[in-house]
Amino acid sequence: MLIKRGPNGIDLPYASEITPRHVFESRRRFVQQLALGTIAGGALLEMATREAFAQGAQKLAAKPNPAFVVMDKPTSYKDATTYNNFYEFGTDKSDPARYAGSLKPRPWTIAIEGEVNKPMTLDIDSLMKLAPLEERIYRLRCVEGWSMVVPWVGFSLSELIKKVEPTGNAKFVEFVTLADKAQMPGLSSPVLKWPYVEGLRMDEANHPLTLLTVGMYGEVLPNQNGAPVRIVVPWKYGFKSAKSIVKIRFTSSQPKTAWNVSAPSEYGFYSNVNPDVDHPRWSQASERRIGEDGLFAKKRKTLMFNGYSEVASLYTGMDLKKQF
Repeated sequence: MLIKRGPNGIDLPYASEITPRHVFESRRRFVQQLALGTIAGGALLEMATREAFAQGAQKLAAKPNPAFVVMDKPTSYKDATTYNNFYEFGTDKSDPARYAGSLKPRPWTIAIEGEVNKPMTLDIDSLMKLAPLEERIYRLRCVEGWSMVVPWVGFSLSELIKKVEPTGNAKFVEFVTLADKAQMPGLSSPVLKWPYVEGLRMDEANHPLTLLTVGMYGEVLPNQNGAPVRIVVPWKYGFKSAKSIVKIRFTSSQPKTAWNVSAPSEYGFYSNVNPDVDHPRWSQASERRIGEDGLFAKKRKTLMFNGYSEVASLYTGMDLKKQF
């Protein structure tokens, strides 16, 4: 459930105030250990790679939007950036943090095309200036049964949609992600058909919650979290939130999305968080919050639409057990 500013009138804090940097970063300790020679072998390589992501991260001037904040405690920066699904860098949750240093998020361009009156190609800096950046704290639920709470930075995708003026034929929005073997070692795996493609219905894409995302925790996106631009759709399972986007295409027909093509019996096009529809191999009724609950702690009950009940009207009349 979303909340607005409380009756006491106190502004909600910036992400950097919610989760202090000294809690989720240990750069100084890393440098000290490196100087003393106490970091060995593979640990040195892994820590050096992660440190490379953190150094010199660009701060983003984004105002918190209290209309889009959940009460849940935010996940620490460390956990949110070291436990990820990003198959372009490997299938293990730690692979993106280890290997995404090869991604080059600048220069970067995003093409907006298809059923629009004003197609355009924008570099990442121009994209970030299309609308004022906001900080929003969203839940993110993974289909595998884990969840996070992350302070994202971006603006509603609808702001971009208005500028390109979709035609009457535009029924869906397709997101195409980068597929470059030189930068993404995971592309050598046949686990999915590359490039990774995701999509939304137009009304879903226009919903205020759908965030065109360029940062998290007050800084630009780390490589392993989808730099330099991704989508965050908080009422859907995490794989719907396409990362490292290079093309946004408006179409008249439903896009063929990556996981739906790979395993249609397991991953539907809509992929709304629904505790009443189990994955064929596991239940969706509960979840484990990363970094908060111990391995043997009681799991949380998963909420319909991940707790974002305001999107329910988008699916009036639909059977969400069949159109999963």
